[in-house]
Amino acid sequence: MSWIIVSDSSCELRSLENPAPDLSFATVPLKIRVGEREFVDNSALDVDAMIDAMHNYNGASTTACPSPEEWAEKFLQADNVLAITISSNLSGSYNSAMVAREMVLESHPEKKIYVLDSLSTGGEMALAIWKANELVASGLPFDEVVREWEIWFQGRQVLFALASFDNLVKNGRLSRLAGFMAGVMNMRAVGRGSEDGKLEMLHKTRGETRMLALLLEEMDHRGYQGLEPVVISHCQTERSALLLKNGIEKKWPGAKVVVLPCSGLTSFYAETGGIIVGY
Repeated sequence: MSWIIVSDSSCELRSLENPAPDLSFATVPLKIRVGEREFVDNSALDVDAMIDAMHNYNGASTTACPSPEEWAEKFLQADNVLAITISSNLSGSYNSAMVAREMVLESHPEKKIYVLDSLSTGGEMALAIWKANELVASGLPFDEVVREWEIWFQGRQVLFALASFDNLVKNGRLSRLAGFMAGVMNMRAVGRGSEDGKLEMLHKTRGETRMLALLLEEMDHRGYQGLEPVVISHCQTERSALLLKNGIEKKWPGAKVVVLPCSGLTSFYAETGGIIVGY
């Protein structure tokens, strides 16, 4: 029986190392619209050019989720399908994948398709993909893989830190004056993904050092013990991500930490200087 793990492009991954036997991996791209331009979030995307376009455009940029047809094309490629999407409270990607599931099962009722709403994005999704690959490799049947995947995922968390507020201003979520003052004062915002998949602000602070310290404090406060891997994704701020990686490894010796650049979609949310931490 063939397997495929399918994710929308907000997972940060474009390939899967050491896939289980008879398993493939694929992504379906979200799109970022900046004025009349559309950027497709795939491996060919120049994220830096997209961010420059967003900064230079005076209006609000938007995103669009993959179509059901894009999901269905991937679902048809294997007997057993494990799909994962960005939080349904941030995008219509989950609903689109569910429509695709019904489309495919109507014509191919023998297939097994499961769609997981991550209620998150970025590194937390990457961790889920790696776990799904591990479960498939263990030889468990489809229903057991799904059950174990769901149980494992309940313990995952995501934190984020913002250093730029341009998107929030242009989308009307922050006044231009407040956005200007935040930039002048080198303000940073630290938050988390809530249980229902929404963005929840926790702290406002000044400067990179305090921002990174708050991320470490929140990981500690929320029960991280260094036993599970961590994925740090960053938007044009690899130095900050590596400093945080070093901080995690010092606080929890033996912790496995992976640093990845943000995809186009997560760059849209994180903006320049932003960090997303999945664990």
